[in-house]
Amino acid sequence: MEVKKGFNPDKYLEEQSQHIRERIEGVDKLYLEFGGKLIGDYHAARVLPGFDPDAKIKLLNRLKDIAEVIICIYAKDIEKSKIRGDYGITYDEEVFYLIEDFRKWGLSVNSVVITRYQGEPAADIFMNRLRNAGIKVYTHSYTEGYPLDVATIVSPAGYGKNTYIPTSKRLVVVTAPGANSGKLATCLSQLYHEKQLGLKAGYAKFETFPIWNLPLKHPVNVAYEAATADIGDVNMIDPFHLEEYGVSAVNYNRDVEQFPLLRRILKEIFGDEVPYKSPTDMGVNRIGFCITDDEVVREAAKQEVIRRSFQLDNEYKRGLVSQEASQRGKLLMHELQLTEEDREVVRCAREKRASYQQSSQLSDRTEVTSLQLGSDEFVCGKASYTMSSLAACLLNAAKQMAGIQDNLHLLSPLILEPVQKLKGQVFRDVEEPLDAKEILIALSISTATNPMAEAAFNKLKELRGCQAHATVIPSKTDEEVCRGLGIDLTYDAAFSSQSAYAR
Repeated sequence: MEVKKGFNPDKYLEEQSQHIRERIEGVDKLYLEFGGKLIGDYHAARVLPGFDPDAKIKLLNRLKDIAEVIICIYAKDIEKSKIRGDYGITYDEEVFYLIEDFRKWGLSVNSVVITRYQGEPAADIFMNRLRNAGIKVYTHSYTEGYPLDVATIVSPAGYGKNTYIPTSKRLVVVTAPGANSGKLATCLSQLYHEKQLGLKAGYAKFETFPIWNLPLKHPVNVAYEAATADIGDVNMIDPFHLEEYGVSAVNYNRDVEQFPLLRRILKEIFGDEVPYKSPTDMGVNRIGFCITDDEVVREAAKQEVIRRSFQLDNEYKRGLVSQEASQRGKLLMHELQLTEEDREVVRCAREKRASYQQSSQLSDRTEVTSLQLGSDEFVCGKASYTMSSLAACLLNAAKQMAGIQDNLHLLSPLILEPVQKLKGQVFRDVEEPLDAKEILIALSISTATNPMAEAAFNKLKELRGCQAHATVIPSKTDEEVCRGLGIDLTYDAAFSSQSAYAR
């Protein structure tokens, strides 16, 4: 789906890499803490149309001759199998994906650090897996004296107890699969050890959101609050920056709250050579200077706020976030004077469902999925005993894009019946319809003998960037299909049956 662009990705790569190089000047080594997603930053791509989701890794690829990577993961996140919501995989599995991706881009992975380690059995198993794969592993415990006793924190009893991680490059990127993974503590621990070794090391943060030089209530910054509602991030004017420079800069509560302590720790490590007067000073963030169309960006960010509100509603329904987080999503949406149906595909899905109900065409599943192909072009699919509503919607969309008449069938019963038999008789899913993945596999098989199926199948790649909405919570497989196709899917917080659990 073609979308209007509001961001210059080439300018961003050039300016951000230049500012990182400037931070390296004057130090023997720079520890660069990476916030947000380093690879596949689809939130940034949604709110800044034109942003490359892999811009950060491409930027590091430019610096690969002087850079290496340390990955942090919190031991308790391993223990409780914390899930990365956008990919549906656990944080520990994401570490392996990160390592593979870094190596593909020619970046050296130094090691993995298990932070705040207390002998968790799951963390021990994870460390064994890493070591068996030839990856160096370190453990850092809770820092003695933290947060009040700075003299103990910056001493052999504090950071000194952590194992020093030897590095050989001038730029050390410290990243993680998610927030609160111990990146900052790892950087500070390393700064302490470097000082003991007589080296001059520096620290900076690679920032994306919030965007410091946009207004506090700009939709892009509000969208960041919506994206982090589950961990309670709130944007605010950086009071330290305002006092020092007389300039309003947007930051978020955790950075602002931690800055006095961080400044004391840095002063204890470096003496009077602390280079930063504010948390905003620490960030390397040129993203706001690369917006080319503010109106396009504002509208995209508003749509993201609505999308995030749906996501929080559903995560609350599944018991994954608190009611407060769900309510926070709604408040942010209302703050921008938005309703759920300002997302056009939502209105289309709900209206189509109502029309089916009125004409008694809808089964007890009450499931409809709508997909937006263009500014005013929508395609719908309804659930049946044969397939899920998303599967039907994808087939209908592919047919429409390929110019195939609606009354012509793409899939023969000769293809579908064996799949249904396998699902019912072997896997015992007798009552579940075929999901989108199963239907698309059947479509791919049909391309060998059916030219219409081939024409429709070839159109699926054009669905990337399309918006979709379902009137019930879809199966996990259907969600994965949408992620794979690049479709932004939202859905109402309602199960597809009376059962009080998600499929």
